[in-house]
Amino acid sequence: MEKTIKGPHQGQPILTTGEPFDRARAAMVMVHGRGASAESILTLADEFDRPGFAYLAPQAAGGTWYPNRFLAPTASNEPWLSSALAAVDQIVAKVGAAGIPHERLIILGFSQGACLALEYAARNAQRYGGIVGLSGGLIGADDEPRQDKGDFAGTPIFLGCSEVDFHIPQQRVQHTADTLKALGGNVTMRLYPNMDHTVNQDEIEFVRKIMVALAATR
Repeated sequence: MEKTIKGPHQGQPILTTGEPFDRARAAMVMVHGRGASAESILTLADEFDRPGFAYLAPQAAGGTWYPNRFLAPTASNEPWLSSALAAVDQIVAKVGAAGIPHERLIILGFSQGACLALEYAARNAQRYGGIVGLSGGLIGADDEPRQDKGDFAGTPIFLGCSEVDFHIPQQRVQHTADTLKALGGNVTMRLYPNMDHTVNQDEIEFVRKIMVALAATR
């Protein structure tokens, strides 16, 4: 990705918690949803409760990564979307520069943040420690040409969403699963009946399993 992009999200804070880089064995980038904050998404770190992880969360300018729905044509969400993707890329590069390889990095997002995390991953597919989209899907209008590249090489990918989510049609979750599988991802998709637009305990437990598996590797 272009790392010199100038946009609304460049220069925004990056909050951290967990282990410092010099002691961390793995890292998780956590991307907040619309109207939320880096501080709020970091509260999930307490739920995961796994030692050895550094957690990093970027802050969106104005609390929103892009202005329109994720199902809108990509062009209608520019230049905010490109700026948001570059913000995620900046943190991924920061983790790598600290000596934590992509194979030990999980990229996680909720809601609009899940859409951004999944879109970033699809456009930059490689072997990661894990990709997690909680109530989200790939960005863009139906039948819009994709800009995906790379190979996930078996990266564990988890997609969790309500069957009746007002914001996220389950057809887009399925399309996202199919797209990420085609890019070499080891995708698990779970659609929960009558769930609100939230994160449930089953999703937390699945992410913990990914984290435990990373902690067990050398």
